[in-house]
Amino acid sequence: MAIVIAIETPLQDEVRTLVAELNAVLLELTPPEHCHHLTVEQMADEDTTVFIAREGGVAVACGALKRHGDGIGEVKRMYTRPSHRGRRIGEQIVGRIEAMACAEGLKRLVLETGDRHHAAWKVYERCGFKRCGPVLDYADVKWSVFYDKPLFDGSASSAAGA
Repeated sequence: MAIVIAIETPLQDEVRTLVAELNAVLLELTPPEHCHHLTVEQMADEDTTVFIAREGGVAVACGALKRHGDGIGEVKRMYTRPSHRGRRIGEQIVGRIEAMACAEGLKRLVLETGDRHHAAWKVYERCGFKRCGPVLDYADVKWSVFYDKPLFDGSASSAAGA
């Protein structure tokens, strides 16, 4: 079956379950005080757009764009269920996030991920992100790894159309 990615509200039971799975995985890899989770209620704020990937109508992955001042967008809440990993769904979601950020005139995408999230690193690096120092107001701690990607008008990644 084909993967369909669309903007959806996080305030639905199926998305809440997906986010709960994400939180459980993150808490296995990172101490709770160093996890920077947005709740589904925070994900529903006006400054955040949530993308849900579905296969056969079932939610299998998610990701979000959170907007900050100074033309900065942040990639948040990226997760793909284990049953669907290896299919580059995360890259497709990042592509959609990047395309939206470019269309809105954002100048840079940033993100924070964990120091033990090797699979996430591969997704971000395949999408053209580079490691950098701390971004936004995140602390420079051993548990965090930071990435950024400058955006240019019309430069959405090739994954954006996937």
